[in-house]
Amino acid sequence: MAGTFKFELVSPERVLLSEDAEQVVVPGRDGDFGVLAGHAPVISTLRPGVLDITLPSGKRRVFVKGGFADVDPARLTVLAQSALDLDGLDAGTVAKEIEAAEAEVAAARDDMSRMHAAELVEQLRALQR
Repeated sequence: MAGTFKFELVSPERVLLSEDAEQVVVPGRDGDFGVLAGHAPVISTLRPGVLDITLPSGKRRVFVKGGFADVDPARLTVLAQSALDLDGLDAGTVAKEIEAAEAEVAAARDDMSRMHAAELVEQLRALQR
């Protein structure tokens, strides 16, 4: 049996989740990557996407808009710009998030900001399917 490691999901406002995890799949800027106990140290920026979290008690899915992941052999800390728990998410909330992200695209002042906001819109729309 694989071991567990300490997983913390933190937003600017508070700690959203702090539990022992068996595995977490992280939406890294350069692609998704899985974290297990004993993972090599890594720091990665996040793209908008879903954290697939496997806990001893079951699975959780959390949408993150971006941020950073800090991994070492005994811990994963995700510092998320914002996070939405997909277990209790309804269509109205997703629609509001898409509307806000589309406003970010329209208000973007440079190509990088526009690209990031457009990626967020695309990932949120995928949640509607």
